[in-house]
Amino acid sequence: MSPDRPVAMFDSGFGGLTVARAVIDLLPNEHLVYFGDTARYPYGPRTHDEVCGYAREITEWLVETHQPKMIVVACNTATAVALAELQSLVDIPVIGVLEPGLRSLIEVTVTGRVGMIGTVGTVASGAYQRLAHDLASEVDLTCAACPGFVEFVERGETRSDQVHVLAERLLAPMREAKVDSLLLGCTHYPFLARTISDVMGRDVVLVDSADETAFAIQRSVAALGADRVGGEPPTRRFVSSGDVETFARLGRQLLGPELDTVEAHQW
Repeated sequence: MSPDRPVAMFDSGFGGLTVARAVIDLLPNEHLVYFGDTARYPYGPRTHDEVCGYAREITEWLVETHQPKMIVVACNTATAVALAELQSLVDIPVIGVLEPGLRSLIEVTVTGRVGMIGTVGTVASGAYQRLAHDLASEVDLTCAACPGFVEFVERGETRSDQVHVLAERLLAPMREAKVDSLLLGCTHYPFLARTISDVMGRDVVLVDSADETAFAIQRSVAALGADRVGGEPPTRRFVSSGDVETFARLGRQLLGPELDTVEAHQW
């Protein structure tokens, strides 16, 4: 495995940029390819078969086009419904975002009452509920779907009055359950962290899976003996299946200056 092969990741849109940011910070020498499937977002309301089909299609394209050293499914919905299939599809590591985030949630809770918010598809899949039972059956996990959050992030509206009103309504089950920690179970949701924190209160710890996923990527790269150290400056390529100008504008606001140009891809 050549260290110069990139780490490739994909998401339905901008949410996975939280993982990309964490990877750039933790593994600054790695080449990176990020695919945002903005032409078909959001994945949350779509059927299991649709999401699996999209994830399969993107994974095959990334492998054929970019020959990555690993694939990162930087989308909770796609991880929940398609991770096992993708891992059997290709002969390189495929890492999802569910387990790293949930392990971190379990580590920070004091009362054992924890919450997870995600898309309709993620919550309905039952993936978090099953994994929580396997990792720590004594933890009381409350899950709630938050339809609409992804669309606000994709429009760049992360602090509007409208999203605050929506958060008040959607997070009511978490307040009623008196959770002491809350997992942002969609990679879009960290961009709404200030609003979510305002609604939940300062005593509730928000857990973002991006950093923990980056550590899992670091361990996987090291296990492959393919970590890149030194050499030419790394390349960071960003690809969108939707409008590239919109992706570049919003993506730059969310990720930072590393998002320079965006390549177009049409299915």
